[in-house]
Amino acid sequence: MKPKSLMRIVIFVLLLLGGAATGLSVWWVSYEAALRGVAERGEADLALASDRFIGQLHRFQELAVLAADHPTLAARLRAGDAASSELAADAGALLLSVADKTGVYNIILLDQLGRIQSAAHPQVAARINHVEQSYFHRAMNGALGTYHSVLPGESRRTFSVAAPVHGVGGPPLGVVVVVADIESTEAEWRGDAPVVMFRDELGVVFLSSRSELVLTRDMAVPLPRALSASYDPAHLKPFPEYRSRMVGEFEVWNINSGPYIPETAIHISKDLPVIGFLAEGLANAAPARRLAILQATLAVGLYVTAFAVGLFLLNRRRRINKRLSDQAAAQEMLERRVAERTVELSRANKALRSEVDDRIKVEEELRRTQASLVQAGKLSALGEMSAGISHELNQPLMAIQTFAENGTQFIEMGKTEVAAANLGKISELSRRMGRIIKNLRAFARQEDAPLSNVDPVAVVDAALEISAARLTRAGVEVLWQPPEQTFVVRAGSVRLQQVVMNLVSNAADAMDGQPFKRLEITVAPEGDAQVVVSVRDTGPGLDQPEKIFDPFYSTKSVAQDSMGLGLSISYGLVQSFGGDIEGENHPQGGAIFTVRLPRVAERSAA
Repeated sequence: MKPKSLMRIVIFVLLLLGGAATGLSVWWVSYEAALRGVAERGEADLALASDRFIGQLHRFQELAVLAADHPTLAARLRAGDAASSELAADAGALLLSVADKTGVYNIILLDQLGRIQSAAHPQVAARINHVEQSYFHRAMNGALGTYHSVLPGESRRTFSVAAPVHGVGGPPLGVVVVVADIESTEAEWRGDAPVVMFRDELGVVFLSSRSELVLTRDMAVPLPRALSASYDPAHLKPFPEYRSRMVGEFEVWNINSGPYIPETAIHISKDLPVIGFLAEGLANAAPARRLAILQATLAVGLYVTAFAVGLFLLNRRRRINKRLSDQAAAQEMLERRVAERTVELSRANKALRSEVDDRIKVEEELRRTQASLVQAGKLSALGEMSAGISHELNQPLMAIQTFAENGTQFIEMGKTEVAAANLGKISELSRRMGRIIKNLRAFARQEDAPLSNVDPVAVVDAALEISAARLTRAGVEVLWQPPEQTFVVRAGSVRLQQVVMNLVSNAADAMDGQPFKRLEITVAPEGDAQVVVSVRDTGPGLDQPEKIFDPFYSTKSVAQDSMGLGLSISYGLVQSFGGDIEGENHPQGGAIFTVRLPRVAERSAA
């Protein structure tokens, strides 16, 4: 082999080894740093979910203590089997009323022997031999008793709290047992991110934000005989198989359990001794890995570029030296040219490195600017709607105050049915305020999650609910009829909501001053591959449709204070979903904007 060929092979091997070492080093450092951020967010989310779960269980404990102090229940226990039918009926009606108003599954009154004296639902209460349960004996000793299990004969998960009913003196007269349906509690945060689950002392996942993980456990570990009565083995499922490894200080799981559980996730756990559960979370680590790969690729590219520049300079110098040795007569002139060329190449090398650094900084600044513009667009929309939103929230608050004051007077007058109706109206107004606040909170947060399956009809409903006050104040007639068929698209829920909000807001601005104001929104399929969301207004139309998506282009008046970035941001968001957006003048007047999104097979989103 010739020396020149051998040298080339050595240089190539050094290039490969250096690039691999640089890429691996940068990847490891970047991956570990990105995992740290994911873990911190996951720990915060897990702590929030744990506090919410503990708070919900404490609410059941407070309900049991309050019910145990009711004089009707104490009188029912004192009367025992000799109780009159009227007293028994009053106790049962009281328990049923409390259960209906609080949403618990059942409330049971037991005597000192564990026999059922009254219950909100007597047939359900008779399925359990309460005297054999630890919570009954703990309550009879004067303390609160808790218990969780799957009810015999059905797959309903319940959490029970037992409180003693004290008499004037002596041991407790009996026990009040509040039985809560865990599924109703779990439904409030089903599908939230990250994946959260709560295991009991048997290792069974009793509660989870993902339904596929509920009542799963490691089947290789047998249930303790003394505690296995809490579950029917037919209800238990094996926990999904996973592979665990340590990446620095983080435990990373590789798990394959459907589309709603991340394949690569950081496993986080937190012991909850107060309620006897172990809280666990799975924070999605895929974005951290993608970021590390991107940074490692960029580092390898810079390394190869620097290596190539070095080889170029080396070869250049070798050719110059060879030329100088061949041209002895012109040695002085050649040396001067070599010095000048060397300075020039050094300056070029420095300029190249400076340009690379500048490009990296510009790319980072561009990403931050784009994210800031997206968030600023949402906050600007919220600012424009602030007066309407305040009105939307102030009206229910004033109504709640009026109903509450009237309800107090009706109770004092003995008109409990009218007072109960007022309470029902207060509950409905509270739910309405909760929906408005939930939509505003979801719209305002800065979404950086990957694309997921999104219901476009729900996005339009949320956007219209937020914009309802502004549209009503502007006198805009809204034509929106949700389709009977369910469509699922691939997008980001918050980002798609911002696109719809931008289109609705622009339409309202365009119709300002028009004698006839109508906003028409439709959601319909386009073949099997796309779903089309269209927003049409009855404004003056578009002067230059080909420029509407250009940055800083705006047809709004100075009073409307627009920077011309809303449609440009919307265009970028829709493009990131793999979709398309276009605007044109409608043949019957006004403008129509069409958003085409990739359609996916309908399935229930977790």
